[in-house]
Amino acid sequence: MVELKVVELFAGVGGFRVGLERASARYKVVWSNQWEPARKKQEASNVYVARFGMEGHSNEDISTVEADAIPDHDVLVGGFPCQDYSVARSLNQAHGLAGKKGVLWWQIHRILKEKENKPGYLILENVDRLLQSPAKQRGRDFAVMLASLSDLGYAVEWRVINAADYGMPQRRRRIFFLGFHRSTPLGRALHDKPEMAERWMLEDGIFAEAFPTAGTMPIFREFTLEGDLAELTDHFNTGPTSGTTPFANSGLMVQRHVRTMPSTPAFYGPRTTLGHILQPEEEVPEDFFLDEGVLARWDYMKGSKKEMRKSKEGFAYHYAEGAITFPDALDKPSRTIITAEGGAAPSRFKHVVQTPTGRLRRLTPVELERLNMFPDNHTAGLAPARRAFLMGNALVTGIVERVGALLAARIKN
Repeated sequence: MVELKVVELFAGVGGFRVGLERASARYKVVWSNQWEPARKKQEASNVYVARFGMEGHSNEDISTVEADAIPDHDVLVGGFPCQDYSVARSLNQAHGLAGKKGVLWWQIHRILKEKENKPGYLILENVDRLLQSPAKQRGRDFAVMLASLSDLGYAVEWRVINAADYGMPQRRRRIFFLGFHRSTPLGRALHDKPEMAERWMLEDGIFAEAFPTAGTMPIFREFTLEGDLAELTDHFNTGPTSGTTPFANSGLMVQRHVRTMPSTPAFYGPRTTLGHILQPEEEVPEDFFLDEGVLARWDYMKGSKKEMRKSKEGFAYHYAEGAITFPDALDKPSRTIITAEGGAAPSRFKHVVQTPTGRLRRLTPVELERLNMFPDNHTAGLAPARRAFLMGNALVTGIVERVGALLAARIKN
């Protein structure tokens, strides 16, 4: 059995690693990096080391790590931070970016560019609004990312996936993209046989097999990403259609030629709901149950509102929002976990469930781990609020597991 060496960037608490190691024994993480510049305590990195060991793990700013310090590998994975999608101003200024978070995409690009032996495969994850960024040039940032990967020899397939649409316990929508270098059999086939593109997207591709879609007649849109990265940055989607992204929720890019289409999930297997992952009531610590004295505040936060509010500057404005189900429905997948899930303070977005005895409570750290399909107590050793924060930043490992299993099956050697 041929080993597939993996490098995990922006590793968090190891969601990609959990999914890949479940998918196939062939995957071996040879190097990982996790660094949070805003915190003295590197909790995510500490959890990673506690679960997987220190060997091959880096807890330093990725921009300070030379590419030749990273072992050669077959698969590069990462959920790169998404708060700022700044892009290159010129082809030879890939590091001269505005914004601290957007720079991190270019660290992936730098490593791929500088590695003489480039990884054959990429699995990357981000929020789905990447396809819409920025507001004045919808889709520009994703276009630059695709073009930059194409210039490095990769064909790229993408799909926006809501985990709950495929039987998983959380409604969490993210974009995943797969890269295939032209040095690999899969990448070579995609580059050399453009006639296979449509069938790849509909039937033969890894996403098509892992996450089936409804068998309706697809509507393809095709276009080419022209110009160097600076020209794309300045001119992509600047016309009258600039307020609408040209990228649908699935697509394939080969040699800068884009084919994209809307896809609708089609899943008929077993489904896991919020109720399925709950711990027995007697196992839940008392401080997770809601204090009756603040139930009115919870009702207000979860309820619909039409009221006047004042801004920090003192300006009055009308504020309105709809109600959120309270308590959360147990017969459906959960809402998306956010980083502010932890803590006892009443909140509109924290999950609240009702127990068999009628009591209301928040979700425990173990239950939040289960919603992302991590092993129980993966983040044990930290305060509950920090464990909740880390799960709010994590991905649903079941998606990586499905992709990883099929990718391993396709890679013969």
